[in-house]
Amino acid sequence: MKTEDIDFYQLPNGIKVVHVFNDSPVAYCGMGVMVGTRHELPQESGMAHFLEHCMFKGTTHRSAWHILNRLEDVGGEVNAYTEKEETFVYSTVLEEYFERAMELCADMVLNPTFPQKELDKEKDVIIDEINAYNDSPSELIYDEFENLVFDGCSLGRNVLGTEDVLEKYTTADAAAFHQRCYGTDRMLFFSMGRMPKKKLMHLVDKYLRSVPMRASAAEKGGVSLYVPQQKIVDKGLHQINYLAGNRAYDLFDDKRIVLVLLNNILGGPGQNSRLNVAIRERGGMSYSVESGYTPYTDTGVLSVYFSADIKNKDKCVALLNNELKKLRDVKLTSAQLQRAKMQLKGQVAIAEENKEAQALGVAKNFLYFGNYTSLEERVSAIESITAEQLQEVANEVFDERCLSSLLYC
Repeated sequence: MKTEDIDFYQLPNGIKVVHVFNDSPVAYCGMGVMVGTRHELPQESGMAHFLEHCMFKGTTHRSAWHILNRLEDVGGEVNAYTEKEETFVYSTVLEEYFERAMELCADMVLNPTFPQKELDKEKDVIIDEINAYNDSPSELIYDEFENLVFDGCSLGRNVLGTEDVLEKYTTADAAAFHQRCYGTDRMLFFSMGRMPKKKLMHLVDKYLRSVPMRASAAEKGGVSLYVPQQKIVDKGLHQINYLAGNRAYDLFDDKRIVLVLLNNILGGPGQNSRLNVAIRERGGMSYSVESGYTPYTDTGVLSVYFSADIKNKDKCVALLNNELKKLRDVKLTSAQLQRAKMQLKGQVAIAEENKEAQALGVAKNFLYFGNYTSLEERVSAIESITAEQLQEVANEVFDERCLSSLLYC
């Protein structure tokens, strides 16, 4: 995808619009809103995610039943997700039904009504989601670890919220959160497909330009002083689940791309990642071992995870710490650096072939940065990374004095 295939502008009411021209009979579109879990007030735990669910339960133009069938009847689909700093409602349809999809996504985000009867039913659905999540320690541990790393911050709060707080939410509560947070200045409409620019602009004028301008009053909670913590939770498991990590660089830090490459070397998806080779391939002690890096707008988190039989816990932790130490102390050779770059470049290029992910990726880029970094630019950024930069970042992020850990046993 080339930057000349992207059209971007901002409407007078503040809504951003980005379109990717793509020669495919399948079109993608949706609304992205820069509002998530960390914009909740202390008494609003889980509200951002709850609101996302409730957008499917009725608008000023249609009922939950009509939302459910609007795109499904023509073979399309509408979906949504909530994260710590954003909420997306998006759809996939055949090109001929693009207007139908665009109007539906805009209606759901701009005009939800939150009928109490529907909200009460959806509470049970989310509570079931919470219970399923609580039954999966390999997933739950990530949320609890962020709560440890961002102790006392809304950023550390679980996206799903808690059952006791969720049960109390009313139509008025949901409407108040929507009114406070869903300003047009935080919204972006995105699309990808082969419709002519003139037609797209007509639809934007029809469904978005006349929306009244409203500034969001949402404020993201600040980030508290970081104090490394070690925590053990007895869950009566057959296997232990272990997570260790540190705060890391934010979305706008120049060192972010360096940490992306370093994370890929350490425990990325490749079977030849250092952790996978050390703990699984050579040690035969874990089925699941990985590392991950999540950047936010003003901070980030790097985490390393493995599950194992409890008898192998100390050996696995020792191997993990040894790999971190090697990255801190031993600079990569030219051959090692080149292989690492080739691997990451290949992964990035292959990921670009997923059209839905591509559309969402472009949307997120324009939502946060106001521009798009092409594949060629990303490859160039990876190529420019030096072994010295990787070692410097390793010593900052993998500093053993700054690592927090969480053990489920």
